[in-house]
Amino acid sequence: MGTDGGTEGGAELRRMRLRYRGVCRSCGAGLAAGTHAVYDRNNSTVSCIECRPEAAQTSSPAGTAKVHDDEHVHGSAGASARREFERRKSAREARVRGRYPRLGGLLLALSDDPQSTRAWASGADGERRLGGHLDSASGPLLRVLHDRRVPGSRANIDHVAIAPSGVFVIDAKKYRGRPQLRVEGGLLRPRTERLFVGGRDRSRLVDGVLDQCDVVRAALRDSGEVQVRGMLCFLAADWPLIGGDFQTRGVHVLWPKKLTSVLAKHGPLTENHIATIHRQLARALPPA
Repeated sequence: MGTDGGTEGGAELRRMRLRYRGVCRSCGAGLAAGTHAVYDRNNSTVSCIECRPEAAQTSSPAGTAKVHDDEHVHGSAGASARREFERRKSAREARVRGRYPRLGGLLLALSDDPQSTRAWASGADGERRLGGHLDSASGPLLRVLHDRRVPGSRANIDHVAIAPSGVFVIDAKKYRGRPQLRVEGGLLRPRTERLFVGGRDRSRLVDGVLDQCDVVRAALRDSGEVQVRGMLCFLAADWPLIGGDFQTRGVHVLWPKKLTSVLAKHGPLTENHIATIHRQLARALPPA
């Protein structure tokens, strides 16, 4: 939820503009996404302005509403990848201008950034697009976190979704080509599964998601039995018209629309449980 107002009562009540649709706890009225309401941090509920006018009128001493940025909770999809792209681009520009003071500008204008640098921009765009897709589907029964830092590491987790059926660790990839599962071995040899995209072996992506799932499980070790599953979401892949998604080593390989259909399935987690897990993961995994 994007905040747009003041707080009172030790910052337990907050006037805000709702990111997701909700229902007023007091009168039961429906609250559309984008409307202003009062959020109660104690029980993760919202109330309409009419039911909580005392909180709605809270303002700063200057008479203007205080603005509280909740991006530290929700996260900004693709932010760390975009920063890495900008860092590499600026470093290359400085090297070229330092080596060729007179011709550096011309050389930069006539040449592109190396592929290793452009890949960061492409990755950031893929994360941003998928983040927007997830945000549009979010609500009380689907909460998301974007671009989370793995503690003690420079690695990050693109997206985490908390839904009734469990917690999902989602890695966004903007690769072209058709994702395929190739299985070898079986009766006489050990069975092996490898992920290919556009004819290239991308099995390391599965390894990465499984590692990220372990990080999230560790963050939830005190939350009881919560199922954590991994997803690889390819945004620009060549998917077939019918079917196409598959699982390898427990990681679901799919596209954005299929992803949201999986997240919409029924499960044991209630709205309050989802909100609690969302807050716990936001604290354990800060923005990257």
